[in-house]
Amino acid sequence: MTAETVLNNARVVLADEIVEGSIVLRDGLIAGIDAGAGRSGEDMGGDFIIPGLVELHTDHLEGHYAPRPKVRWNPIAAVLAHDAQVATAGITTVLDALRVGMDDDADMNSADMRKLADAIEDSVQQDRLRADHFIHLRCEVSAPDCLSAFAHFDGDDRIKLASLMDHAPGQRQFVDLETYAYYYQRKLKLTDREFQQFCEKRMAESATNSGPNRAFIAAACHQRGIVLASHDDATTGHVDEAIEQGVRVAEFPTTKEAAKASKAAGLGVLMGAPNVMRGASHSGNVSARTLAGEGLLDILSSDYIPFSLIQSAFFLGDVVDGISLPQAVAMVSKNPAEAVGLSDRGVIEQGRRADVVRVRLDDHVPVVRTVWRQGRRVA
Repeated sequence: MTAETVLNNARVVLADEIVEGSIVLRDGLIAGIDAGAGRSGEDMGGDFIIPGLVELHTDHLEGHYAPRPKVRWNPIAAVLAHDAQVATAGITTVLDALRVGMDDDADMNSADMRKLADAIEDSVQQDRLRADHFIHLRCEVSAPDCLSAFAHFDGDDRIKLASLMDHAPGQRQFVDLETYAYYYQRKLKLTDREFQQFCEKRMAESATNSGPNRAFIAAACHQRGIVLASHDDATTGHVDEAIEQGVRVAEFPTTKEAAKASKAAGLGVLMGAPNVMRGASHSGNVSARTLAGEGLLDILSSDYIPFSLIQSAFFLGDVVDGISLPQAVAMVSKNPAEAVGLSDRGVIEQGRRADVVRVRLDDHVPVVRTVWRQGRRVA
């Protein structure tokens, strides 16, 4: 029996326009888009229908698994809680970011990351999840255990993206040591002397490990068909290195210079949706609004607040001239999907997956009313 849903009286956000009419979901796919009121079906009351959001970098799962220091939650329950939150934020495809390589201050280890990956994969197989989940490996290339932790994911076919990152002081996100001190010295409650020793150790690890680990992981990912991202590039030199290593996504460039070089090289420039909403980076780096205004922004990620992704899509055009709603929606759907090779989703078009979201604006805040994944209501 054919499974069909007709959503009528909607404002359907297509790739380059908004059509008032109806959309037909049939057997998991988008079967038709019609202007006007010619069909009967579920009345959307003039709400927007947008593509299901595609999230490439969320650190949110770890907080459900380790909600307090030394506390571990059941990993499947953590995945289910995380899944429910992302789905009700309109996210129908999510790449869950798991750490590879641990800092000294980390409360978790690589075995914890493998447990979470296993819980994701088991939940996919058992059809427990609302959203479609894949894995993003956040590879801290300065960490001594980076390669041994990376080996825990050999042969894992749910990995779609791996990012090369170095959070050592004086590097990339933390070129400004004052910002690094504000973030880490306060977090770890270190004296000035202890903090100096901490920084010296981290910088020595970076000098020893980053280069070899980047090269190894880049080669392994190319062999396995995993898309590479470069994290927190700050200079054209960083971008040149990324290009040489076959990187396709520039995650959170910290300067306009790096974003411009990445865009010119054909990399997808990804910035944080919280940065858009706040108007600034929490680390004091370049504003996502600035990059959007200069045509240097391709993809948005919720990073640490799942709901910020849909907020930013409906907010960006209000604060940046020349960006339409279809263009902003593409930054959270079509563009991220294409960046990791998921060409079957991300845009409302006949024959694509029926991953769609019903949204109503209420006092400038998007209210997610209903979510369908492959034509099935999941939220």
